[in-house]
Amino acid sequence: MSTDLQQIVSVCVYCGARDGGAPTYAAAAEALGAGLATRGMRLVYGAGDVGLMGRVARSCQAAGGETFGVIPTHLLQAEVGKRDLSRLVITETMHERKKVMLMNADAVVVLPGGAGSLDEFFEVLTWRQLGLHDKPILLLNVGGYWDPLVGLVEHVVAQGFAEPSLRDFIEVVPDAAAALERLGALQG
Repeated sequence: MSTDLQQIVSVCVYCGARDGGAPTYAAAAEALGAGLATRGMRLVYGAGDVGLMGRVARSCQAAGGETFGVIPTHLLQAEVGKRDLSRLVITETMHERKKVMLMNADAVVVLPGGAGSLDEFFEVLTWRQLGLHDKPILLLNVGGYWDPLVGLVEHVVAQGFAEPSLRDFIEVVPDAAAALERLGALQG
């Protein structure tokens, strides 16, 4: 990962629209949301009020933080679009949602999640590999949740489908405290 210091004002958080099978996932989402608020960082996320998405947003709001949500029209009902955010953007497509989220963030943190979180992670990683952005990407590896993903990235590199530098675009952190500490360190 680049060691260039930059101002981290807004953090895009990708995470599940479900709580997952371990209570540590919910605790990490809540700690991250509250921690962003107490450090004066704005949360940028998928605008849902369910699962880890809802938890990270509610904890950020409860700690006095600013929230910026982006949701496509077709998910307003399924993800229970959270309408009491500091700012809510409703898009037409998922592609537009992802673009708006990344454009409005200085760094990315990926909490546990499912196919949608994987899609978001791989898109932001690909965009970084292609030089379309240089934002830090942190995998919040609660209880080793992302270990198989890290192994997959290693496998892709080992098999010659990506340069070893691909690994440098991802920083794995064990918990919300480590993610917040790293985001603070990136600020200088």
